[in-house]
This record gives sequence, structure tokens and C-alpha cells, in this order.
Amino acid sequence: MGLDMYLYAERFVSDYNEEGKELSNKLYKATGRRITSIRTEVGYWRKANAIHKWFVDNCQDGRDECQSTFVSDEKLEELLETVKQVLADPKLATELLPTTDGFFFGGTEYDSWYIQDLEETKNILEKVLNDRSLDNWDFYYQSSW
Repeated sequence: MGLDMYLYAERFVSDYNEEGKELSNKLYKATGRRITSIRTEVGYWRKANAIHKWFVDNCQDGRDECQSTFVSDEKLEELLETVKQVLADPKLATELLPTTDGFFFGGTEYDSWYIQDLEETKNILEKVLNDRSLDNWDFYYQSSW
């Protein structure tokens, strides 16, 4: 048990263009079902409660119910910039990316584990935001505990 956090990329599959039609046909042949969207995991964290709190506060209107929530590219870029600021000056952590406690959410200290979570977040977000194959995909955040 514990806080598991996921960033997904999702794309609508449409028969109204050649790329979508080709993909839709391949998926139908493989599954026998008409697939209307594709969802893939592009990021995963475990007990990175400061990052979770950021998503709850900035994308979920403060509502933390393990719901799947749309996250714009701009919000991902905002989180990345915030993470970079804190990595450059860890004294900003309590102001910009405070930890939060919860049921098996992990530690709330600003220690090496906290910094490791930020480094991992930076790597995930840079990879996602620079991956041109994810252009025109929608992003969603979801947590579970």
C-alpha cells in the first residue's frame, strides 16, 4: 500500500483521417473491438507526496479522490519549472513544493528522498514534453493508495 501516482497520455482514435483509420483497423484486427482511444503510462511515482500535492492543488481544484484529471501541457511545463527552481535552491521547497502527509504517503522531510523525487519528476516531464510522438495527445494525472 501507499501513494502510487501515474501520468498518462491519451489519444482519440478516429476513422476520419488516414493515420487514425489505419491504427483503428490494426486495433480492430488485434482485439475484435472498435478502439476509440489509446492510453499509455508516461510517468510513475511512488510516495512523491509533494508532487502529488502540486497536482491536487494546481490541477484538481484541491479535490483528492484518486480521480483521473486532465493536465494541460502548460501545467506540465509549470510543474517542471517549479521543480527546477527548487532543485536550484532547495530553500524554496516549503514555499513552492511543500510535502503533505496522508495514508502511507511517505516521508514529509526535505531530505535526499525528496530531492530524488524532484530529479525523477524533472526527468519524466522533460522526456514527456520533448517527445514529439506525444504531440496531440492529452495528459491525465491519477493517484491511488
